[in-house]
Amino acid sequence: MSDNPKITGPQDAKFINLNQEHEVRTWTKSLNTTPEKLREAVEAVGTSVERVKEHLAGQR
Repeated sequence: MSDNPKITGPQDAKFINLNQEHEVRTWTKSLNTTPEKLREAVEAVGTSVERVKEHLAGQR
């Protein structure tokens, strides 16, 4: 599915969808991280926002 510029936030606030560029932009800004670190975190702990937050916090 292509990136719809009219969509500015995540479709589901509990999960991160790395297949949607607008979600990657939203989550990297929200979590104060880079797209690369976001992708690494999702690969490590899954798509749950809470688990990704915990993972990223442990790396600081």
